[in-house]
Amino acid sequence: MTENRYGHNNQKKIALINDFTGFGKCSITVALPVISALKVQCCPVPTSIFSNHTAYPEYYFEDYTDRMQEYIDNWKKLDLRFEGIATGFLGSDRQIEIVKRFIEDFKEKDTKVVVDPVMGDYGVKYRTYTDKMCEQMKELVALSDIVTPNLTECCILTDTDYREDMDYKSIRQMAAKIASMGPEKVVITGIMRANFINNYVFEKGREPKIIRSKKLGESRSGTGDIFSSIIAADAVNQEDFEVSVRKAVKFIKRCIEISNKRNIPPEDGVCFEDVLKYL
Repeated sequence: MTENRYGHNNQKKIALINDFTGFGKCSITVALPVISALKVQCCPVPTSIFSNHTAYPEYYFEDYTDRMQEYIDNWKKLDLRFEGIATGFLGSDRQIEIVKRFIEDFKEKDTKVVVDPVMGDYGVKYRTYTDKMCEQMKELVALSDIVTPNLTECCILTDTDYREDMDYKSIRQMAAKIASMGPEKVVITGIMRANFINNYVFEKGREPKIIRSKKLGESRSGTGDIFSSIIAADAVNQEDFEVSVRKAVKFIKRCIEISNKRNIPPEDGVCFEDVLKYL
């Protein structure tokens, strides 16, 4: 790279590759303020533009795939360097390939790559995800340092049959298999046990931990994006992984509590703005 004359790299930065949704509190809309609150600059790469996310009856959508590489190439001209790279929902095989190339171009020795492999939920793969894309996601996970799948995505990544009541021996085996692909750290989110939501924390060389939180009503839009954003910013800030997961779980619980009190519809996400100060 050429010498950077303008001081662009004098602040910690995360490149965030995800869609932009104007209403419905998810993806870039929630990740940017959360990462900023943790004192890291968030630099978004939009993969698509939504007026509101797809849980609503109608929405405007614009695919940004054809513009992504030119957008990224201008960052190269500025000689931007990133302490973190974080990925969210990717809508096509071309987008996954662009992200893989982005990591190859921008990842340096100390850059933390956090992949949220958004592929499905409740045992069902998203309609947009083809078998080819699932295989490409495995290749993307291999380039990561940290990966944050839910139980469904964990099963897809490890070619395991999904069961909601999967025992922890099987979950540990899946976490170890994902770690063997490349990442040092894995957290499997959203494991339902009675009235609790559990998170399985796996780090190479350490005993796994289970971090649980009481379930508070229905699932809400954007909580996964908030979770992975805290994990990514904390990784850049060199926070302990287990501490980071506990922080994310506690923060999301606070977000849900205040959203429930205000009777916010689940598709509208969570009132994270009220509790950003706790980060």
